[in-house]
Amino acid sequence: MIPIGEQLEKKLAIYVCDTDGKGTYPIRRAEIIAESLPDTINIVFIHNEGSPSIPEGYEKVAIKKSSELLSALEKIKPDLLLRDSGSTSKEEVDKINKVVPSVIHFDDFGGGGKVADLVIQTLYTEANDKLPDHYVIGAETFIADKHMTSYKHLGLQKEITRPLPHLVISFGDEDLGNLTYRALRHMLQLQIPLKVTILLGANYKHDKSELKIMALGRRNTFIQEQPLNTAEFYSTADIILCASGYMPYEIAVMGIPCIVLAQNDFENSLEFPKEKNGFIHLGPGRKVKQSSLLNAIMEPLLHNSLRKKAISRQTALNLGEGKEMVCEAILYFLDYPKRETHDGKGKETSNMI
Repeated sequence: MIPIGEQLEKKLAIYVCDTDGKGTYPIRRAEIIAESLPDTINIVFIHNEGSPSIPEGYEKVAIKKSSELLSALEKIKPDLLLRDSGSTSKEEVDKINKVVPSVIHFDDFGGGGKVADLVIQTLYTEANDKLPDHYVIGAETFIADKHMTSYKHLGLQKEITRPLPHLVISFGDEDLGNLTYRALRHMLQLQIPLKVTILLGANYKHDKSELKIMALGRRNTFIQEQPLNTAEFYSTADIILCASGYMPYEIAVMGIPCIVLAQNDFENSLEFPKEKNGFIHLGPGRKVKQSSLLNAIMEPLLHNSLRKKAISRQTALNLGEGKEMVCEAILYFLDYPKRETHDGKGKETSNMI
């Protein structure tokens, strides 16, 4: 990594805001990055109402809503803003650029990304328009946590669980469209012997009693609150049914046959969880046909060649190692800020990515 100057303490502001039902991954990613940076960097987390819980041990600044971010940055005076809050507007980021020497965004599909200094797109679509050079796009930017990396490429050695293969259904922290209910209702018609576990996120707001009643109608079907170490639980699965946001990246680190349902139009437009990368993508979850879903579940369980093909495609991507690139970019922008603002003079960045 590029060493950071020892003479002056640098300040990094991190702003993570829950958007598009992305669940807990953005704040987990932010925590991994924060833990990996030198202790000489003063890290401040900015959070607003409804944001995920901020990691312990860091300075925190609370704002009521995202429109107060600019005023918070004026008070904090960070050398760099690391932002993970969905799509932004050009007008807002133009104002922030006058206050903060350097700005890095994650997964920004808005006009604000065009005027940020670096945009890291782990989520990406099949875009026809050429993006500016300061966009780094691709699955290789995905950062896996330490729990996930301990099960890396597990699927290459794992055999199907006998006598009951294990299907895990998980639609993230919230599951706004309640695809859990829809998937379990279809699963009641599956006749092959199969253990089914439905993982419910901490912010699942729908009626759990209905799920429990349905689960009682099918043998070896269980409802479980999402454990702290989800990677350990996923490792017990022979096949996984999930949404198409960040979770497919986690599954690809491990190498587990996976069926994807999109929770919304945004997720449906994402390019990563497709057949070429080892996934069965059935499109919008609200429209999925029972026969399509059940056939997709049975195929990798009944046909070993299809199962192995999916696993090999996932593991060949060798995902999860994006942390070093992201941390190096942060250190670079702290040492060589793009603009002159509150302290010192800005310096034009070279082609560092």
